Amino acid sequence: MPQSINLTKIGSRIKIDLDKVQDRISGDLMKKISTDPRGTVLDYKMTDGGGVGLVVKLADGTNNWFFENEIGRG
Repeated sequence: MPQSINLTKIGSRIKIDLDKVQDRISGDLMKKISTDPRGTVLDYKMTDGGGVGLVVKLADGTNNWFFENEIGRG
């Protein structure tokens, strides 16, 4: 039986955890997030491993995706 996942709701204000993303994102994106780590969840994204990621709109207006465990409530 599939496990249910408690996903962050679309429209939620979140904060990216810099320590959890620094090894997988570009230097430019890290700089943006370091300046302002807050964003808004816009949508969900299926990942290659069958998991679900979150599409987040950052303060500068760009959209990026993150794993659920890389964000916190903002």
